[in-house]
Amino acid sequence: MVAGVFHVVTAGLFTVGLLLTVLGFSTVVQPMIGLLLLALTLALRPRPGRLDPELPTLRETDAPALFALLHRVADGAGVRRVDAVQLTAGFSTHVVHHGFRRRRCLALGLPLWGGCPPQQRIAAVAQAMIESGPRNVRRGVFVGSALGALRGGVRAMAAGGSQAPASINVHAYRADDVAAAVSVVQARSRATERLLWLPRTAAAACERLLLRLTRPSARQARLASDEAAARVASTPATLAALRDRQLAHAIGVELHRLTVERKSFGRARGAASGRDDFWDDVARHTDRLREQRNAAETGPSAEGDGGRGRLRPADEDTGARRMARLALGPQYPATVTLDEADRVRIEDELRLPGQAVERLVLRDGVVRAA
Repeated sequence: MVAGVFHVVTAGLFTVGLLLTVLGFSTVVQPMIGLLLLALTLALRPRPGRLDPELPTLRETDAPALFALLHRVADGAGVRRVDAVQLTAGFSTHVVHHGFRRRRCLALGLPLWGGCPPQQRIAAVAQAMIESGPRNVRRGVFVGSALGALRGGVRAMAAGGSQAPASINVHAYRADDVAAAVSVVQARSRATERLLWLPRTAAAACERLLLRLTRPSARQARLASDEAAARVASTPATLAALRDRQLAHAIGVELHRLTVERKSFGRARGAASGRDDFWDDVARHTDRLREQRNAAETGPSAEGDGGRGRLRPADEDTGARRMARLALGPQYPATVTLDEADRVRIEDELRLPGQAVERLVLRDGVVRAA
């Protein structure tokens, strides 16, 4: 209902603004009000999703073995297949809807793919595919477009009213004129900030309300994704995939350390042989973190945790309850598996795109995500 009211209000603002601009030329005030309404409508327009043009994007012809696995996962989970795969440097995987036709692209994190065992990879991919399905109204056309428009509108209006402090050299040529011009610009920025405060606040409040109202649907979608992923990849693999999400922050820190190390010391150990071990180092660090976590959870210090491990308080409502629900529910065997031959073929298909992601990480010094 909130999404419907938002779409109706946006369409009404556009219609009124257009009529005032076109039919109000006999006065001066009406076209100005119409242009303001059109500008507000432009800020709150629906924004179709877009893919990052710098990240490597794979189609089925580029990676047939990978897409064959993804199609088997999608068919086993009963969801629509993905049309593309975009590789990222984050320890996560999710589905991005892009374009007016809302095509599905799987944003696949190379640290997750390389650092997890094969069945955990299948479980993580199945969870991402199902969680973005029709059960989650936040990812649907109607509510999803409203959320995207509100989020983009808040960002646009915040950028339009922001002002950066100016630093003027008093000894520069015509410094007084520059200072006067800067004061005029800052005064206009403050006026724009006051003008945009009300619509920005209303858009932010509407976004929070819509997120709150759709929270039960998002929670049900997450639970449904866990159960379907357990049927596809097995219950133990899905449990392990959920537990490994706790490693995301530590792996991000290790990625940053490796990036700084290579940029600072110019490590090129595999340059002469044509071998690059950047993602291998990340995978080895992931294995070490997993072993340390398992040792800590099975040690004496974990006896008072009730088997929950070391979850952060913010994850109690999601990670711990989802794992407990899976552990106490039916134990499903795997219906989709990844054998050694397919794993080797997929690694060969991801080698060159993985090097492209590594170059982006080393260039920017940050982890890029779709």
